[in-house]
Amino acid sequence: MAGISSIDLENEHACRTQGDRLLLQLKVNGPQTASDLALLLKITGEAVRQQLQKLAADGLIKFQSEKKGVGRPCQRWKLTKQGEGRFSDAHSLVTVQLIQGIRESLGEGALNTILRFREEEMEVAYLAILRDAETLSERVQRLAEIRSREGYMTEWHEEADGTFLFVENHCPICAAATACQGFCRSELSLFQRCLGGDNVRIERTEHILSGSRRCAYKIWPTPHNA
Repeated sequence: MAGISSIDLENEHACRTQGDRLLLQLKVNGPQTASDLALLLKITGEAVRQQLQKLAADGLIKFQSEKKGVGRPCQRWKLTKQGEGRFSDAHSLVTVQLIQGIRESLGEGALNTILRFREEEMEVAYLAILRDAETLSERVQRLAEIRSREGYMTEWHEEADGTFLFVENHCPICAAATACQGFCRSELSLFQRCLGGDNVRIERTEHILSGSRRCAYKIWPTPHNA
């Protein structure tokens, strides 16, 4: 499902799929029950439930239970942070403008200093979560969980030869990375240090900025490579 643009926000019919329309209703109207959404979208309850299950599985929505009087609590669905990220806004434009302004007024060196600071801050946060992960498999799993929470729609699995495939299906900083590819270099370096430093090898095999639909990384222990 593609992101939802400002045009979509103004015109519900511009949304490409039923899932987009459902996300739009939650964005505009706030938490809703399945019955509310069926009325708003003018579709059957079964169709709404199917969309809710799919969007929840994708991490875009979640429900909250509300107790009202006697009986079972009702479930009201709302966007997750990842779901909020489906909606385009001016942030990407502002970020690109800031990058261009820093580069033009302070120089590339200043921009690199900011990137290093960002990388160091992320490393501290990541290592705090990874600190008691004893195996490379555990570290890859936790890194995938961290990145998914940050909106990268990350998945991973171990290959038959003992290497790991680490995939990010979405890039929430794509506009910034396009304007400054130092973001991509910084994140690759960050992965290297967080997953084991000299004890692991990481190779980017697919790259969104190179035209791929996702970013993918091959990860393996150094002894395996040797």
